[in-house]
Amino acid sequence: MLKKNRLRIAMQKSGRLSYDSKKLLLNCGIKINLEQKKLISFSENMPIDVIRVRDDDIPGLVMNQIVDLGIVGGNVLKENILSKKSFNTKNLYKLLLNLDFGICRLSLACRKSSEYENLQSLKNFTIATSYPYILKKYLNTRHINFRSFTLKGSVEIAPRVGLSDMICDLVSTGATLEANNLKEVHVIYKSNAQIISRKGNISTLKKELIHKLITRIQGVMQARESKYIMLHAPTSKLNQVMSLLNGIENPTISKLVGHPKKVVLHMVSKENLFWETMENLKKAGATSILVLPIEKMME
Repeated sequence: MLKKNRLRIAMQKSGRLSYDSKKLLLNCGIKINLEQKKLISFSENMPIDVIRVRDDDIPGLVMNQIVDLGIVGGNVLKENILSKKSFNTKNLYKLLLNLDFGICRLSLACRKSSEYENLQSLKNFTIATSYPYILKKYLNTRHINFRSFTLKGSVEIAPRVGLSDMICDLVSTGATLEANNLKEVHVIYKSNAQIISRKGNISTLKKELIHKLITRIQGVMQARESKYIMLHAPTSKLNQVMSLLNGIENPTISKLVGHPKKVVLHMVSKENLFWETMENLKKAGATSILVLPIEKMME
């Protein structure tokens, strides 16, 4: 039984965002069993309930104040917003945070044999899509007349069976398009996962919990894109070595025992360190270069 004094979070029960959403909540220290097939799970250590539903149900659950937060793809949210706008319905939500997963794009694609030139060549084409409102707004603002054919799944098959001339579908790696002899020709919307919250009265307890959760999520994301770096460097080359590193704060530098002309440098880097960077550090005189992943981080 759901209780009103517990924070309710809606997430996708299966599909693109499901695994990453579960991983995110667990990395934030929420003790909850999300491996069972139950659609509602309860945290053991925080007053949080997680409800797992279809992705296109999440915006409605948030806007109707059934849940407090939703983890949803930007593409799903955008389509929902435009759908409601067409019926003059208000969109009652707040965007709290853009997340670093669920990254994809909504693109136009056609058969590889098609001779696509530009958007104007789509005039009077039939385009199959699961996102008719995003597609309509994009092409209407460019004064391109077209016919839309709405499908809820397997959009990529539409040209092969004669339902459409083109498709407008989500693309991540492009493998699905390749497997169906299609080519991506134009990106109309870029998407990533987002955290949204409901509007209306929220208790002080829930506001504090939301703030704590968002702070932890920001820490998890920052840790994912950062590395902890340790190395030895000659004092004469220290500035050159530091110029190769994009640190979050100034590095910690201490003397290297037994080597008066060398120092030990510790730093958190904002970006992933590639082999080229490490090779450049070595050329600059750095030795004993150690790069470590960071599990959690809070500034």
